[in-house]
Amino acid sequence: MRDPYKILGVKRDAGQDEIKAAWRNMAKAVHPDHNQGDPTASARFAEVGRAYETLKDPKKRSLFDNAARMAEAKSNENTIMAQRQAAREAAVRAKAAQENAERVMEELARAAAQKAAADAAKQQQTGAAEPAEEMIERIFGAQARAAGGGSRTAYTAASRKADAEPAVDKQPDTTKTEAETMAEDAATASILQPLSLLTSLVRRFTGSAAPAPEKVPDLIATATVTVDDVLKGSWTLVDLGEGREVGFTLAPGTTEGHQVRLKGQGHKLSGMQRGDALINVHIAPDTRFKVDGFDLHAVLPVTIENAVLGTDAEIEGPNGPLKITVPAWSGSDKTIRIAGQGLADGAGGRGDLVVELRIILWEKPDDKVTDLMRSMKNGLFL
Repeated sequence: MRDPYKILGVKRDAGQDEIKAAWRNMAKAVHPDHNQGDPTASARFAEVGRAYETLKDPKKRSLFDNAARMAEAKSNENTIMAQRQAAREAAVRAKAAQENAERVMEELARAAAQKAAADAAKQQQTGAAEPAEEMIERIFGAQARAAGGGSRTAYTAASRKADAEPAVDKQPDTTKTEAETMAEDAATASILQPLSLLTSLVRRFTGSAAPAPEKVPDLIATATVTVDDVLKGSWTLVDLGEGREVGFTLAPGTTEGHQVRLKGQGHKLSGMQRGDALINVHIAPDTRFKVDGFDLHAVLPVTIENAVLGTDAEIEGPNGPLKITVPAWSGSDKTIRIAGQGLADGAGGRGDLVVELRIILWEKPDDKVTDLMRSMKNGLFL
């Protein structure tokens, strides 16, 4: 359920009179009888009613407020803890990067002398220069080669770790000290200057051949589309950052959470094979339908007499109005499934349109209906 305060347009400290007045105004504005040309009016009217039911009951309102405060506090706590942990790890990485750079510069001088000696004794294999990978392994330890054999693997791991911690960049922590901020900046600089640069310098001195370039990690992005876009298979543009956009077609089989891989559209780094762009598809909320896999769910309001006696009704479908029959004695838990009116599943079929019935009252009280309900309640049948 959405935030009832936002639905009614009131503040969290609003009094009961203010909440009641807001509910009356909203209910009048979105009532189906006043919006007969709007197929979403019934759903909005029901949502306003649920919001008022929550806020007018002190117990329900208190439960909602407590849950919202706990969720907000937990989110803030997790963000602060993640930022501090990232700062500590950044300081360690920065220090290690500085030490490694100093050691490599010493090794470069030794490698130059070794190559000069090897050139003077080309006939002797024992005088050959040390391979670059073995030198990196000797400097940084056997874990560098075991993890994937070289500096580009180390860079890939660092890049993936950075992609896995977006909260640090998106929500700055005002509680971080200046030292933590400087450490994090230093670690970022060390990631931007990976060990592949050092390895290339070693190869330049020793004359060893470079291996095939490794692929840059995927660039992750999100494309927000509408239900109509998916139904029509529209052409969609997504922002990849740095002023660059890429487009693709929403193919059959697309639904919420679907992933599209665009070859060679990701990050581009010197000396490495260009990565892919991995697009996560998000379907924006729709006032007519709720997406569930390849099925579309819609709500049909019915009056009490039509729920008891049954009726023919019309509902907005994905391709236009659809006529359906509401059976007699249909409650609010009744659903009517219309086959083949959902999203394309990518295998030649389509999902269904699932119509959920919602019983509603008349806009104004009716004396006859009131007398009938009172008679039924008291066991008096006329």
